[in-house]
Formats: sequence, C-alpha cells, structure tokens
Amino acid sequence: MAKKDSAEIQSESQGQFKVLTFLQETKEELDKVVWPSRQQLISESAAVILMVSLSALLIYLVDQLFSWAATQVF
Repeated sequence: MAKKDSAEIQSESQGQFKVLTFLQETKEELDKVVWPSRQQLISESAAVILMVSLSALLIYLVDQLFSWAATQVF
C-alpha cells in the first residue's frame, strides 16, 4: 500500500473522490491478482458444472420420491 501524503489524507477525510487516484489504485490491486491458467479454469469449471448437475439430480430424485410417497399415502 502506498503511503499517503497529508493533502491526500485531508481530501479523503473531507469526502472528496478523485477518479484518477481511484483508477490508479484499482490498477495496482488488479496487478496483484493471480489469474488462473486456461487448463485450471477449464478443470475447475468442469468440476463446478459436475457438482451442480449432481446436486440438481439428487434434488430431483428426492422430489420424485416424496411425490410418489404422497400419492401412496393420500
């Protein structure tokens, strides 16, 4: 984090918003991000899609079971 001079601290305390400072700090933060590789992105996306599909299938099967049980009781 860059050190702030007294004028910058004073302007922040007065609620002033500086677009250029905001964009500069945003760029600095985005430079710190570790972006995933293409292979990592694909494998993790596939894992998420698989887990969501399995969860949806499980919910569907439980719903069908309860529907069947309800028709047997009522």
